[in-house]
Amino acid sequence: MPHLIPIRRALISVSDKTGLVEFARFLQKSGVEILSTGGSAKALVDADIAVTEVSDFTGFPELLDGRVKTLHPRIHGGILGVRDNPAHQKAMEEHDIPPIDLVVVNLYPFESTVAGGAEFATCIENIDIGGPSLIRGAAKNHAFVTVVVDPEDYAPVMDAMKDNNGATPLALRRQLASTAFARCGAYDGAIATWFQDQINEQTPRYCVFGGRLRQPLRYGENGHQHAGFYVSGLGRPGVGSARQLQGKELSYNNINDTDSAFDLVCEFSKPAVAIIKHANPCGVASSDSIVDAYKAAFACDPVSAFGGIIALNRPIDGPTAEAITSIFTEVVIAPGADEDALRIFETKKNLRLLLTDALGDARAAERTVRSVAGGFLMQDRDALVVDERDLKVVTRRAPTDQEMEDLLFAFTVCKHVKSNAIVYAKDGATVGIGAGQTSRVDSARIASWKAEEAATAAGLTAPRTHGSVVASDAFFPFADGLVATVKAGAVAVIQPGGSVRDDEVIKAADDAGIAMVFTGVRHFLH
Repeated sequence: MPHLIPIRRALISVSDKTGLVEFARFLQKSGVEILSTGGSAKALVDADIAVTEVSDFTGFPELLDGRVKTLHPRIHGGILGVRDNPAHQKAMEEHDIPPIDLVVVNLYPFESTVAGGAEFATCIENIDIGGPSLIRGAAKNHAFVTVVVDPEDYAPVMDAMKDNNGATPLALRRQLASTAFARCGAYDGAIATWFQDQINEQTPRYCVFGGRLRQPLRYGENGHQHAGFYVSGLGRPGVGSARQLQGKELSYNNINDTDSAFDLVCEFSKPAVAIIKHANPCGVASSDSIVDAYKAAFACDPVSAFGGIIALNRPIDGPTAEAITSIFTEVVIAPGADEDALRIFETKKNLRLLLTDALGDARAAERTVRSVAGGFLMQDRDALVVDERDLKVVTRRAPTDQEMEDLLFAFTVCKHVKSNAIVYAKDGATVGIGAGQTSRVDSARIASWKAEEAATAAGLTAPRTHGSVVASDAFFPFADGLVATVKAGAVAVIQPGGSVRDDEVIKAADDAGIAMVFTGVRHFLH
């Protein structure tokens, strides 16, 4: 396989014209003949760069509104021909097929078209056909052809040609071929996923997905693990679409926790704040103002809030920024921030501030993926939202209006807490959270214990769990878990129900004089 291949003829057909003129001007100065199509050719001609139209090169006009341009033997033969294969060389000479040494193609903007909410027919028209064929052909024949699918790779190609008398080295061609195949895979994955969503195909026979590297990360969950942050360009607003205005580079764990936090606050219509630590909420509140919501969320567990991730579902104002910066915070994510808030955050140079410009849809139908040995699990994200009409009162006492409001709030938060999950809430704020235990009764006790610590730190005479409501992400398998919540001071309970011992649990609630409602659905989060 040859090491250096000179670039004498290039095919350029791009939708993203970033840096195109500079690159093409360099090729022209290097004596490269440029073939091009449509908008690319016009952009180059307008820049006084000599171009041969593909239709003139092939002797065949563009057809079908531009759907057929480069699908021609003289193009694909020039790309796929193996230069040191005598039979290939003979065929190319017989059919007057000149070699094409450089293929510069990026694809129709399918992902951004879908993200912009275009109608079905428009999305279909933005599925590129000729582009992937050219890219795959060039990448397959990288022994002789250089392929560029991303404007970021113009500079490395120009540098290589400068260093090698107009040629590219094999190592670079292999790297570019790898990028090209991955780009085609991610593109096809986006199309397939979108199409499956359009026809509501729940478990497609084949599943593909992909993304573009947004940033390489210093490490993964731990220092010995390699990691990168990839974005698809599709889906809800959130950490993948956010702008980072300041602060250190995000870590793997920062990104994971920030995603969890923003996902949670997008559940609420009123101003809401979530504080996340190690992928679990340590305080969540919804109030009439965003600063009051922050203060109530922080009061749930001030110790765990130190060094946490804070998400807000309203733009941040000055008073809220003052409150947030009173302790060390790793990341803040919100749909926006006013000038006062930005000035305050600027004094905390290491604080990472992310703005999304929009909120995510809590009911959005998307899929989540988790790898396992030899494959992966895929499911719909938990977008179910329970309201009062879904609830069944199973005790003699029914919840009051305020208790019902807090029960729905607590059950919503519970959806975002690792199982087994117990959440105590009062007046639209969490007052105790127990997460990730192997026993539900342990989660109830831990949440109560943390509430007692918070009360002591705040100088209160009793923990806020007194008079609170409590939510459980799954049913109580025994009455002991419910009894533990009653001992903590809970006066109303929301849980899915469905245990063989439901009658025993209901009796325990009635004996304690508390209200209990069943949702009929659980919210496991593993």
